[in-house]
Amino acid sequence: MKHLNFFKILLPVLLLSAFATSAQARQYPDTLRVLYWNIQNGMWADQHNDYDNFVAWVRKYDPDVCIWCEAESRYISHQNVKMKEEDHYLIKGWGELAARYGHQYWEHGGHRDGFPQVVTSKYPIEVVSRIVGEEPDQVVTHGAGHFLLKIAGRKINIVTLHTWPQKFGYAAKDRKADAARNGGDAYRLMEMKYICSHTISQDKKADKHLWLMAGDFNARSIKDKEVYGWPDDDSRYWVHNYILENTPYLDVIRERYPDQFHETVSWPSRIDFIYCTPRLYDMITDARVVRDEWTGNIVKHPKFAFKYPSDHRPILVDIRLR
Repeated sequence: MKHLNFFKILLPVLLLSAFATSAQARQYPDTLRVLYWNIQNGMWADQHNDYDNFVAWVRKYDPDVCIWCEAESRYISHQNVKMKEEDHYLIKGWGELAARYGHQYWEHGGHRDGFPQVVTSKYPIEVVSRIVGEEPDQVVTHGAGHFLLKIAGRKINIVTLHTWPQKFGYAAKDRKADAARNGGDAYRLMEMKYICSHTISQDKKADKHLWLMAGDFNARSIKDKEVYGWPDDDSRYWVHNYILENTPYLDVIRERYPDQFHETVSWPSRIDFIYCTPRLYDMITDARVVRDEWTGNIVKHPKFAFKYPSDHRPILVDIRLR
């Protein structure tokens, strides 16, 4: 009788444990799909359409995590006219928009101007830090962010960024003269050093941990020098040289396609990158710049510089979790 009572007590515990294990197995995927894209002024090209094309496109690829650059609405649809601030749907509307493609969680990085980065996810996002830099000489112009995802027993650090885009440095008084002395490249290098020093460089065992850094770097990599034809000491390589020489990060697209050049904009240039640490790279099963019926053919507006659906192409990475 005592044995029977013990079994009655033990059986619910075993069933509950089995259910919890089964539920966890269903909750987390075998593969984590990460999508990065600079969506040009908060997906300006599709905001008039209530983002229906954008939502359908994201749902088609069904990412688990999205990293968006230029994630704020800024201009009236199909015009080069800035909206009133109170009319900006994004960034405040990201929770509603992300829910339409199946993401319950969202956070934004350091938000200094109208070009923030936003992360959306099927899983909770922890904000480690929102990075904006320091006045007067270390301003991270478009901000950056450090986020943490805890998925299937793994901790994945995600760093987002969008560096200064101009040939002259931020706040340069004589822009022409500063551009002539590569002021923009020097400024981007400063931003990269600042971002790394406040993220991956603080982790003494980063090479053994899971780190991913994605964004619009507005800089070229020496790994693509066969396309650009510039000397090795060209200032346009400074940003990526710093990453490659001073961090454990690997350039995911170039590592996966060492003999191919995959441009991320509408001209022969690669300025959007996903980097990751060696341990995370070993878990990647697929990585590509997405060129499909919507993103493959970038079309310029006939009157001004904006493009359809964006002036950048997305990058998709699949990571094996189990």
